[in-house]
Amino acid sequence: MKLRSIELALPGAAEAAAFLTDIWGMAPADVVGDIHYLRGSGSYPYLVALEESAQPYVRSTTFVCTADRLEQLKHSVTDAGLIAAPVTSSDLGGGHGIVVELAEGELLRFLVDAAEVAPIEGADLPVKLTHVVFNSADAEATGHLVEDALGFRVSDRTKGMVFVRCNDSHHSTAFARAGFASLNHIAFEMEDMDAVMRGIGRLRDQDMAPAWGPGRHGPGANVFAYFIAPFGPVIEFSTAVNKVPDDYQAGAPEDWTWPENRIDQWGMSDKDFGGLRAAEEKFRHRRDWDAKPLAQPLDVLTEENH
Repeated sequence: MKLRSIELALPGAAEAAAFLTDIWGMAPADVVGDIHYLRGSGSYPYLVALEESAQPYVRSTTFVCTADRLEQLKHSVTDAGLIAAPVTSSDLGGGHGIVVELAEGELLRFLVDAAEVAPIEGADLPVKLTHVVFNSADAEATGHLVEDALGFRVSDRTKGMVFVRCNDSHHSTAFARAGFASLNHIAFEMEDMDAVMRGIGRLRDQDMAPAWGPGRHGPGANVFAYFIAPFGPVIEFSTAVNKVPDDYQAGAPEDWTWPENRIDQWGMSDKDFGGLRAAEEKFRHRRDWDAKPLAQPLDVLTEENH
């Protein structure tokens, strides 16, 4: 299973798309109605979909998987009693599968037969999404839920987060111990550390300083730089998240501690705690579909705007 894309609704979708392409460094993929699709250099048809909306919210986060894995998910999601529905996607990649609502409203979509596209050149283009992190009222409970209902694995726990993987990448998502449910941040995988640093420089050219970074995390050991996007959410340049084996032993909060006044391995950058917190509260979850039995044909629910 792999993380593919995130679908957001927000006011000013066209302006947000212009920022992500002209300054952040993504490539336009297509505009369909009032949805702007943006891609990276890799083989996914898009990484971010931005739909015009009066209010900002997260429509879904999309994973791609095999047909066998989808069948397993249908059974485990049903057994867990989660709200879900079959879905046929009409976005750029197509495909069909299921969409699932977790206990705190997070909406995850799992697709099979979604098309890929030819990679494109661009050293400063993001390659893919490396992770999407959510704020959680009870991150520990959500971590257990995605293990039981989705077959994900908790990789590490810190004082701030529960890190979760769906393949050998240390984390494709995480749940922050925030006390509320929303989007925490979106992380874009850059080609290498130089691409991360060039991205920082590109945004500094626009008088945008990192809200945190550059630095190197503990869990996952990825290099990072976080920015607060003009259209609201926290977005991250990242590279080289660790790969872990199946028998990787999840760390506990006491395994991830730093010297006083340090919050990452390097300890060279300040963090705008207040600014990040405010941005992290802006994109909540909103379900705009009704639950349906997953045993029904997969074309029962058709997404006209994904």
